[in-house]
Amino acid sequence: MGLSAAPGCRAGERGPRWRRPWKLLALGLLSASSVLAAAPGAGAMSREEKRRLGNQVLEMFDHAYSNYMEHAYPADELMPLTCRGRVRGQEPSRGDVDDALGKFSLTLIDTLDTLVVLNKTKEFEEAVKKVIKDVNLDNDIVVSVFETNIRVLGGLLGGHSVAIMLKEKGEYMQWYNGELLHMAKELGYKLLPAFNTTSGLPYPRVNLKFGVRHPEARTGTETDTCTACAGTLILEFAALSRFTGTSIFEEYARKALDFIWEKRQRSSNLVGVTINIHTGDWVRKDSGVGAGIDSYYEYLLKAYVLLGDDSFLERFNTHYDAIMRYISQPPLLLDVHIHKPMLNARTWMDSLLAFFPGLQVLKGDIRPAIETHEMLYQVIKKHNFLPEAFTTDFRVHWAQHPLRPEFAESTYFLYKATGDPYYLEVGKTLIENLNKYARVPCGFAAMKDVRTGSHEDRMDSFFLAEMFKYLYLLFADKEDMIFDIEDYIFTTEAHLLPLWLSTTNQTISKKNTSTEYTELDDSNFDWTCPNTQILFPNDPMFAQSIREPLKNVVDKSCPRGISRAEESLGSGPKPPLRARDFMASNPEHLEILKKMGVSLIHLKDGRVQLVQHAVQAASSLDAEDGLRFMQEMIELSSQQQKEQQLPPRAVQIVSHPFFGRVVLTAGPAQFGMDLSKHKAGTRGFVATIKPYNGCSEITNPEAVKEKIALMQRGQCMFAEKARNIQKAGAIGGIVIDDNEGSSSDTAPLFQMAGDGKNTDDITIPMLFLFNKEGNIILDAIREYEAVEVLLSDKAKDRATIFKGKMIPNYIIDSNLEMENMDQKSSESDAHKPNSEEAPSDSQDAGAVGEEPEGGGESSAVGDPDPLSAASTASASVSMAEEDPHTSGPAEASAPEPACTPGDSQPQEQNTQTEATSKAHWDSKVQPMESILADWNEDIEAFEMMEKDEL
Repeated sequence: MGLSAAPGCRAGERGPRWRRPWKLLALGLLSASSVLAAAPGAGAMSREEKRRLGNQVLEMFDHAYSNYMEHAYPADELMPLTCRGRVRGQEPSRGDVDDALGKFSLTLIDTLDTLVVLNKTKEFEEAVKKVIKDVNLDNDIVVSVFETNIRVLGGLLGGHSVAIMLKEKGEYMQWYNGELLHMAKELGYKLLPAFNTTSGLPYPRVNLKFGVRHPEARTGTETDTCTACAGTLILEFAALSRFTGTSIFEEYARKALDFIWEKRQRSSNLVGVTINIHTGDWVRKDSGVGAGIDSYYEYLLKAYVLLGDDSFLERFNTHYDAIMRYISQPPLLLDVHIHKPMLNARTWMDSLLAFFPGLQVLKGDIRPAIETHEMLYQVIKKHNFLPEAFTTDFRVHWAQHPLRPEFAESTYFLYKATGDPYYLEVGKTLIENLNKYARVPCGFAAMKDVRTGSHEDRMDSFFLAEMFKYLYLLFADKEDMIFDIEDYIFTTEAHLLPLWLSTTNQTISKKNTSTEYTELDDSNFDWTCPNTQILFPNDPMFAQSIREPLKNVVDKSCPRGISRAEESLGSGPKPPLRARDFMASNPEHLEILKKMGVSLIHLKDGRVQLVQHAVQAASSLDAEDGLRFMQEMIELSSQQQKEQQLPPRAVQIVSHPFFGRVVLTAGPAQFGMDLSKHKAGTRGFVATIKPYNGCSEITNPEAVKEKIALMQRGQCMFAEKARNIQKAGAIGGIVIDDNEGSSSDTAPLFQMAGDGKNTDDITIPMLFLFNKEGNIILDAIREYEAVEVLLSDKAKDRATIFKGKMIPNYIIDSNLEMENMDQKSSESDAHKPNSEEAPSDSQDAGAVGEEPEGGGESSAVGDPDPLSAASTASASVSMAEEDPHTSGPAEASAPEPACTPGDSQPQEQNTQTEATSKAHWDSKVQPMESILADWNEDIEAFEMMEKDEL
């Protein structure tokens, strides 16, 4: 496929549907060979290396898929640390994220078309038979309409699409008679009751058996939904209508899209994150391209591709113009207010926006796609994975990473559009990091904290549905595929829908004539239907020249998105005061605060409180600046407070057969060895002490000497336990929670406090594990007897752990030949932890630990008139065994600038404070490993991210 326009369709012309070069627009699969031909010296990856990496992706997929089928099926998802299935209702609730689980073998359905893309046709045929035989869609369970649509309905339709393709080829699936499509239609009807609203926007949840309003439905009282939740239905619902000839599904999805379009903010052409499903009022009025909105934009463009309806393209172009005008601040993409689009809504970005460069490739806007993708890649190179959220100066904001595929998706599209071998190297990095840091004996585990390398007992279905699909396609040549991928369009879950649906069972629909589309600059759409120019000038270094200025953007610079309002000021009036620049001792700053209606109040306890009264501002513009300043101050104050906390530590199992792959999040102690100052950590075999509580003299010192002692929490102070095991000759200690079923997945970690006395005599490291994580070590002891662990400030690279030791080479180098990979797989299979001995998670996590005490005044924003906020930090609390003590309120000071000209690399978020009795955990801080936790700041935004596939 070439890069030139197809006959009969000029740029901007909307010609006949059948004459459009849909493969170019739908998948961005521009001819890589034509680009590479122009750049013979570009250093292309050899065919052998690409083949080796493709085979490595296949081995990784087999490792994940086979462990799901062996240890989890028919459960919805695999729990890779405990080697068992996640069954809703049998594990502690994770909040909204569990709404994706419907007891319908989610991972298997989500993986169906991935099996065919990876040429595993026999496994696909077996999987389809299992789905038809075993899956029940009539469960009395409340599920997310959005997640069920993209994962289950999309998975069934994608499976049906490739099944009929294989049947047509004549070798496989000859018995298939549309069974998956029948199941998809059944599920479609079960989702329809959610659309019973006056607006046409669906309820966010539905009961598969009883619908929405039924007395037994246990749902139907919600009033809000996210824009993506209501706007990401058209591909699956329209495909279901086109496949079956039943138009109702497409009609309902179109009505929802029409309503969102009508409710857009007319002056900015942006949409908010959350909307009231009954009134259409925007509940959250911030707008971006990440969580809560992302796939709404994606589906507008792809609906145009699949359905050929010009109105979808016109809407997408209108929104895209607004995004590039307000949200895009290259290389950043920052949320703004829909009514005040010059005003940034927050100073951090979430990881879901990583899909956007791929969408820009589909549109043909390559330069900003390259810029944003490169910025994200630099963040990944710093942290190994993309944190769930990170600040504009690239510090970790939310540290989890649930193995998201969006960055791999954009990498694939950029490679197909440019043919630049640089993106193959990016994909190679992703493969290496997954094998090095996320691979565990029973699959791949999500990262609880990208800074420490600790794991979460979670492997979401989208990891199999999307990650391996995009990585395999990145390295596959056309001859490696058993079908032409360009004949299909990807849904947001990477399910395949055939492009021939555009001319099948077309629903008669009238264009929305009540809406006027914004008159836009035609130059913005030079790349639409189809590209009339080659993507790059005759310069093979063009893409590299765009990336080069961003190479050190994370480590050596501190870019800050400058608002359009600031740019327009030029050399005129000074830009508004930013919270990061504020100094309470600066008289000029205090005068600016006064103009903005912000008062400075000195509290009796020494803290400073900021309060804004908009009516006291010098002008409406000053009042707006004051509101922005207060929002920034709240964010920075919260961020500063987090940086003062001791970060969690890591317990890494390094003995056979784990070899450092299993990393457990551990709470630190305020006494004993400071692991952050001893980078090598403490390594040794573990031993259970007698008495197990460690509250008296150890009676088995010969078993404990030169080992890391395991003991149970309770009956005495932590420091007393440490002194007893140190006296017995232990080199370290791990305290295991005695609350059955407690887990860092659902409960906040805490640091162990001393006993109120001088603890300088304690020199060994002490760490705390919740019951679930502790049982992983105890189970390993029961099965393998000799278990060696490493106590450290964060997980170590396995090459570092085993330097100078005899260990299989494949543990060190994840890039060796496939026979070593096969050896690794066989060894892992031979020594899997016994799933029957997995620790119980049945107890509610609310019973974990002592009740946190203390606390202080938290920053908050009051009613709009007057507006008020306190920039004070919450007091923190430490946990002491049997005797928790409470600190007084923390002294608040104005946050220092996060980065000023001339600064070196910003300090990492896990900066350690002095280990004094005043150092405490924030009583409100939740575990970093769980993306379902209620974080102290921006809790509303985080809950919305949960609804959007976090």
